[in-house]
Amino acid sequence: MLKILVPTLMLIPTIWLTRAKWLWPATLTHSLLIALLSLSWLKNTMETGWTTLNFYMGTDPLSTPLLTLTCWLLPLMILASQNHTNLEPINRQRMYITLLTSLQIFLIMAFSSTEVIMFYIMFEATLIPTLILITRWGNQTERLNAGVYFLFYTLAGSLPLLVALLLLQNSLGTLSLLTLQYSNPFPLSTYSDKLWWAACLLAFLVKMPLYGVHLWLPKAHVEAPVAGSMILAAVLLKLGGYGMMRMMVVLEPLTKQLSYPFLIFALWGVIMTGSICLRQTDLKSLIAYSSVSHMGLVVGGVLIQTPWGFTGALILMIAHGLTSSALFCLANTNYERTHSRTMLLARGLQMVLPLMTTWWFLASLANLALPPLPNLMGELMIITSLFNWSWWTLLLTGTGTLITAGYSLYMFLMTQRGPLPPHILSLQPSHSREHLLITLHLLPLVLLILKPELIWGWTN
Repeated sequence: MLKILVPTLMLIPTIWLTRAKWLWPATLTHSLLIALLSLSWLKNTMETGWTTLNFYMGTDPLSTPLLTLTCWLLPLMILASQNHTNLEPINRQRMYITLLTSLQIFLIMAFSSTEVIMFYIMFEATLIPTLILITRWGNQTERLNAGVYFLFYTLAGSLPLLVALLLLQNSLGTLSLLTLQYSNPFPLSTYSDKLWWAACLLAFLVKMPLYGVHLWLPKAHVEAPVAGSMILAAVLLKLGGYGMMRMMVVLEPLTKQLSYPFLIFALWGVIMTGSICLRQTDLKSLIAYSSVSHMGLVVGGVLIQTPWGFTGALILMIAHGLTSSALFCLANTNYERTHSRTMLLARGLQMVLPLMTTWWFLASLANLALPPLPNLMGELMIITSLFNWSWWTLLLTGTGTLITAGYSLYMFLMTQRGPLPPHILSLQPSHSREHLLITLHLLPLVLLILKPELIWGWTN
């Protein structure tokens, strides 16, 4: 565990003590080495499932894929941010990379903590760097509004969780994940117990986000700089799903009755946010809303509590993290050239940047869950397990996948095909940095087709 955590902590002095011209290459190389080291977590040899265990931290098949994804994303964020921060003073650039690194430290500690309270503290701590990223480096003036939305939605959801966890600690005497699953289930019959159940899940449902409490997400995504959008889409939304999977073990037998409204909201959200995507004009907003619809499926998969649902949810979270992050990078390359996120103004780019179109095409296909990509594996497992639970869900999930295909193709055709608008006179050619960035997103996605059991979670 410390083999990854200590190098990540040592990135911070590296950032502040390196000479200006070596700042980006040094941090990129260092973080790439950490990302490659983190792949060693995927090799699970223990029979109990827990590996690299110490008093406070440990990894098991559920947290390992998310931890590796977190480490994999830092070099990609550094690669993506290099161009748009190079006009800033060097100390601001250092501060920017420090924020990204601190976010990675908090996330590693959140995903690998064996104590629920430590998970809670790190879950909240990720708010601070993300908030600074959005409000300091965002593009428009609305970034302050977006920051307020982001902060208050998340805080309003997670304060009840703290009270619920303290109550749980009081009645069980421990909050260790190693022993929680073996504790006696509660009777959970009174009205206050039902409130406790809701308090346990609300924070994670807001973070996911569930349709209905999702309004902070499009705002935060649209205003955040590219690294902010990437980490938000790829890892921070997954904190919600991970927390739900961890807490579900304790919430038995109540979930059977109480999860209905949340399941309905999640599946209805898949359709609603999909239809919102069909009429978006803003590129980043479209990708943000598509995240909400994918996460709706994940919420459904977790709430019905079958092994297939859990596995599908985890696979979809990892696959969506890579795909969504790649789409935000592509949207950013467009934005850096045309200085507009409106799809009508920056279209027909296949004429100018044909290789970029290939990346757009692959990322859009991954977004609409093309076989045999992990996106499809995850969606199929969730849809199958939902269908087994109640066959009416087939109507909602089926319509949802149809709409997903619709807006993914709409996004691709809108940005890439057709004649070049007359106001676009000269564009920079695409750089090898950008090609490397998208390759490092889509390569793990394609390689996971060959060995999906790395991200199967507990059913492995």
